Amino acid sequence: MTPAADRAIPAPAIDPTNKPFWEAAREGRLLIGLCGDTGRHFFYPRGSSPFTLSPNVTLVESKGAGVIYAFSVMRVAEPYAIAYVELDEGPRILTNIVDCDLDGLRIGQRVALVWKPTVGDGAPVPMFVPA
Repeated sequence: MTPAADRAIPAPAIDPTNKPFWEAAREGRLLIGLCGDTGRHFFYPRGSSPFTLSPNVTLVESKGAGVIYAFSVMRVAEPYAIAYVELDEGPRILTNIVDCDLDGLRIGQRVALVWKPTVGDGAPVPMFVPA
């Protein structure tokens, strides 16, 4: 099993550009960007579209489900899996896969969002578990 519950996760640095994302995280909601010009979703949410550079963007809530697009298992003092998860809405998010048997992970495997606490009073961070 991955020991995410045992490791100290640093609190995210919050600034005016990412504050809405982290406020939603405290409520258990994963926000992604939606380009108003193309209708395409993107991550990380920001004030301009990565597709058109237009400020015509809105933040929308992701379902928090997807598949493992790519991953690597790091077998150091505390083994962990880092992965790109392709959300059902389309964008890919760099994250950890936690609370599972690392040897059972597979590309294309369905995963679901979980929130892991950070040090102190920091906002939780999004990670994923096998669905």
